[in-house]
Amino acid sequence: MLNKTQRLLSLTTAIVIASTAIAAAEPSAELIAAAKKEGTLTTIALPHSWCGYGDVIAGFKAKYGLEVNELNPDAGSGDEIEAIKANKGNKGPQAPDVIDVGLSFGPSAKAEGLIQPYKVSTWDSIPADAKDADGYWYGDYYGVLAFLVNKDLVKTSPKDWPDLLKSDYANAVALAGDPRSANQAVQGVYAAGLSGAKGDSAKAGDEGLKFFAELNKKGNFVPVTGKAAPFAQGTTPIIIAWDYNALSWGESLKGNPPFEVVVPASGVVAGVYVQAISAFAPHPNAAKLWMEYLYSDEGQLGWLKGYCHPIRFNDLAKNNKIPKNLLDALPPAAAYEKAVFPTLAQQAAAKETITKKWDSVVGANVAK
Repeated sequence: MLNKTQRLLSLTTAIVIASTAIAAAEPSAELIAAAKKEGTLTTIALPHSWCGYGDVIAGFKAKYGLEVNELNPDAGSGDEIEAIKANKGNKGPQAPDVIDVGLSFGPSAKAEGLIQPYKVSTWDSIPADAKDADGYWYGDYYGVLAFLVNKDLVKTSPKDWPDLLKSDYANAVALAGDPRSANQAVQGVYAAGLSGAKGDSAKAGDEGLKFFAELNKKGNFVPVTGKAAPFAQGTTPIIIAWDYNALSWGESLKGNPPFEVVVPASGVVAGVYVQAISAFAPHPNAAKLWMEYLYSDEGQLGWLKGYCHPIRFNDLAKNNKIPKNLLDALPPAAAYEKAVFPTLAQQAAAKETITKKWDSVVGANVAK
């Protein structure tokens, strides 16, 4: 167990710095009372299979007795930002209180005045590289882009990005979202490009578009959002997705079809997702209580159960709070040794290139 923990810890060094152990803190009685008075939390874009969110939401409801109004579970990060903008003056059920978005969306939402600051009780154990110093946004979990493979339809799994261009994978390869708005899909294009650019981030956006244009031209790209249902139906035999989604979707199908999750040999891109509270949240105290829960030991271990690496992993491991069975359920640590954590500037540049040029370069309209 110690060896595996040490290996997993080494994976996080690109974004995680050593933190001072702090005692697990409970939210104040005043905050709990204020949140219960509001009675409801409105979330958006939280599919239950994503990173264990189904159990995390259930745990929050059971612990505090609040209702959770779940909007548009299949929305992307861009859709979440637009939902805040569209509901600035709306205190009704369509206004999200909280968002969970790709790292690059945190600073841009702050700059636009769309989110408000709040520092949770466990703030000091969140790595400095993964949070806004003023508390406007904060990383919560991360994973790497991987291939989810339907073994009934694909006998030989692809091992790296160039393999996807082979005729063996005709009409087989899908992204887990629309690369014009969904962070997971944007990062998938970026990862392919980073492989093609041999690690040169400055070229990754354009190289990724070039790769998908060729994939589309060859007839290998399926313009359908990949997730569990189309995967099981055979519509999307290979899905490029975060490893935790791939594992969750595959496990949910209980062997029908059998599946494999492959971390590519190159272009291994790790992505941090961040939490934030809407500046116009109808239920601001419920939103703060939600953040307290997500960053508690209980909430962080919830991500690990959903195959994600929680942002407070180092702190939990150092204090012996991670059950061995959760570590054993993760993919082999060696697969993550080449993981790259793009900086905010690199992500922003790639996002700009990919979202703006997808239509002109690739020309495939990805259906939900």
